[in-house]
Amino acid sequence: MKIGIFGGSFNPPHRIHEKIARELIEKKFVDKVIFVPTGDRYQKKELISCKHRIEMLKIITSKNPFFEVSDFELKNELTYTYQTLEYFKDKFSSDDIYFILGADNLADILNWKKYEYLLENYYFLVINRGSRQHKLLQEFQKYKNHIQFVPMIQDKLSSTQVRYLLKKHDERVKLELDFDIINYIIEHKLYE
Repeated sequence: MKIGIFGGSFNPPHRIHEKIARELIEKKFVDKVIFVPTGDRYQKKELISCKHRIEMLKIITSKNPFFEVSDFELKNELTYTYQTLEYFKDKFSSDDIYFILGADNLADILNWKKYEYLLENYYFLVINRGSRQHKLLQEFQKYKNHIQFVPMIQDKLSSTQVRYLLKKHDERVKLELDFDIINYIIEHKLYE
């Protein structure tokens, strides 16, 4: 089985996160996607409690039998990507582990802890959100058998934009978030 590990802050999880996971399964890049939200110690602006982020991810994963959510990074003090992938490799020892990331994150991977170990031992599904593929292929030629670019329709929606719409009570947010997630956000007075 091919298992996709989809890490991120998911602050909040929106339609593009869900679309990426769904398309990776539909196009047979992976058989299952596990959403892994970063812990509260992750230094990111406006990061709400992991409790709320994981509950919103549970809303998304409850609607697709090929989606799961893991609290692995939430339970640990500080988790690096290599530790997360090692955890899932131990848990699913007979399966292939694929890390899902954007092209912008691949460009930054040289700054990650044990990046060579990651690129040598795991597969990377790179969501190409621009025209950087050719340059990145050249830069990571040594690891070309472990990096696969995934063509997807370009959509630049970000969680930052969704939070902006939520703060402004902009009706367009209904196009970007699952109805049940909107209700969850309202009920818990998030992003006000």
